[in-house]
Amino acid sequence: MDETLLRSLTPSVLGILVRRGIDFAAAEDAVQDALVEAVRVWPADPPRDPLGWLITVAWRRFLDAARADAARRRREDLVDEEPSPGPAPTVDDTLQLYFLCAHPSLTPSSAVALTLRAVGGLTTRQIAHAYLVPEATMAQRISRAKRTVSGLRFDRPGDVATVLRVLYLVFNEGYSGDVDLAAEAIRLTRQLAAAIDHPEVAGLLALMLLHHARRAARTAPDGSLVPLAEQDRSRWDTRSIAEGVEILQAALARDHLGEFQAQAAIAALHADAPTAAETDWVQIVEWYDELARLTGNPVVRLNRAVAVGEADGPRAGLTALAAVDDALPRYTAVAAYLHERDGDPARAARLYADAAQQAPNLAERDHLTRQAARLNALRRR
Repeated sequence: MDETLLRSLTPSVLGILVRRGIDFAAAEDAVQDALVEAVRVWPADPPRDPLGWLITVAWRRFLDAARADAARRRREDLVDEEPSPGPAPTVDDTLQLYFLCAHPSLTPSSAVALTLRAVGGLTTRQIAHAYLVPEATMAQRISRAKRTVSGLRFDRPGDVATVLRVLYLVFNEGYSGDVDLAAEAIRLTRQLAAAIDHPEVAGLLALMLLHHARRAARTAPDGSLVPLAEQDRSRWDTRSIAEGVEILQAALARDHLGEFQAQAAIAALHADAPTAAETDWVQIVEWYDELARLTGNPVVRLNRAVAVGEADGPRAGLTALAAVDDALPRYTAVAAYLHERDGDPARAARLYADAAQQAPNLAERDHLTRQAARLNALRRR
């Protein structure tokens, strides 16, 4: 079963159903039913036209659900509109669906959660982790958003800032999580940049390109994580870096700084350093200060503590870390790194082991476990 194919076709099917007059929540339910049926049927009997098959099955699932409701006259009208057999036109409605989910009637947080779930293909658990909230809380938020958006159409576009936030989170999950959505997020952000002249759209595209350029070097042949300082920089994609820097410079020249431009500036400084030792950490700290001013995000302050530790020494980094909420994800891993740099391997080993238990994915857990084992082995020598 080609899960990537299913994921890529989902927005088109959802968009076609919505344009045919089905409200968003009912259309999403029908598409999910069709995907389940595809997983069951396609391995033994793959269709010649996967998109047409999904549209037909989703439509019939919607009609089955509609027949259980009271609106019989509306159901009979919809039967006449059933798609005719044969190949279906390929229409990419993904970005349009992002804007529908970012509808003004939704709060930004609810809009992001709904889009990640309905269009981005992320699980409720993955979205809850991105938002730092319990899974049950996120499930309730998504359910409320579905109820709110039911009946809405494409004629009321959503908020660009909310769409950018969704694309950013989709990219992050694809870049570091269990589902590979990074390339799709870049594709959609390119579409948005071509349609909207906005410095933050350009900033986000630059940020994605600069991070994605390092992807090949982020893992070893055995799948283990390779920290930035240890990456083989010859494996970085220099074309993507050059494109990202060029886009960022044009955006910054417009003197309308936003958080994605600030993040991209940090990524560009990492990409510009020939070696880890030559990284301009002082300037990176300055950009983190700008980013903290723009967002007030506690994760920014956590990352800033690492940068301070590199620029001014680990003791200064630990002082900066003391002002950060210790409940944040990866706080313990940062503390472990700074204590190791500060010459306290015993404490660092304990913290690495604790951080491994809190890791959001298997690759990160294994990396932190190896760090703890490395320090424990050195202490026994």
